[in-house]
Amino acid sequence: MNNPAHDLLAKFDALSARLEKAQAALGEVVFGQDRVIEETLITILCGGHGLLVGTPGLAKTRLVTSVGTVLGLSGKRVQFTPDLMPSDILGIEVLDESPDGKRSFRFIEGPVFCQLLMADEINRASPRTQSALLEAMQERQVTIAGERRALPAPFHVLATQNPIEQEGTYPLPEAQLDRFLLQINVDQPPYEAEREMLKATTFTSNPQPSQVLGAEELQEAQDLVRAMPIGDNLIDKVLQLVRMARPGGQFAEHLRWGPGPRASQAFSLALRARALLRGAPAPETEDLIALAQPILRHRMALNFSARAEGLTIDALIDRMVEASL
Repeated sequence: MNNPAHDLLAKFDALSARLEKAQAALGEVVFGQDRVIEETLITILCGGHGLLVGTPGLAKTRLVTSVGTVLGLSGKRVQFTPDLMPSDILGIEVLDESPDGKRSFRFIEGPVFCQLLMADEINRASPRTQSALLEAMQERQVTIAGERRALPAPFHVLATQNPIEQEGTYPLPEAQLDRFLLQINVDQPPYEAEREMLKATTFTSNPQPSQVLGAEELQEAQDLVRAMPIGDNLIDKVLQLVRMARPGGQFAEHLRWGPGPRASQAFSLALRARALLRGAPAPETEDLIALAQPILRHRMALNFSARAEGLTIDALIDRMVEASL
């Protein structure tokens, strides 16, 4: 007789081992960014979208393309510019004329019809173009000329943003920021990692990633994340942390606006995804501590007085985590 619990545990062990290989494969081509790789994989395992923020030259583009290769996802890249139009992302209907003179509309799919879309420098496009992604990110579909068109499954957006070059950019609206499961800050690599990268990428042999998982296996992993248990005590800590990050909460004197219920949902999924990556059958408090910054930093804003004091978002989140534990 089949034991459902035993079958689920066997699937957990198999997928956890495969994900460990995927994580190692990405580490071989993106040097010194283990945390960034982990947070990117967590985003994908949750079925969500990620915002990669970092200065140029930190391998954000290489990471996204490598993730597509390692996970077996069909990927496309869009370079966001001020003159980019929504139709350049979603697609457009054109009028065709057949040899017998009959005319009909034909839809040409845009790059959004893929499994992994890289939105490069997303804050360079106008708000109108940025908003074209909202329906795709939330509903996994687009509406063009009144007709709804489903996107491939799985569907993920990994967007990049340059935090220092702000000329000619448009801040992402709060509604769109909230659609990103994690904001993944990409920092400069440590000395030894940069030294290894220098040796590996400036000679004739440049390491290339290979596929480890397929799209179907990834969807199995995403289903497994949602089937994993999470303790009531940890749920209470999540809710306490999210609620104290809102205006009216314990840290209201520092905040202009704070996270909504999507932050709690992001925590619930991301905690379990990180546990799966660690090979743990259920998430623990250490997962909450590790994920607080990437989940909350783009869902809250400091007020003027807090910025004048030199307080940063990440430092405030650390204070809230300490207060919630």
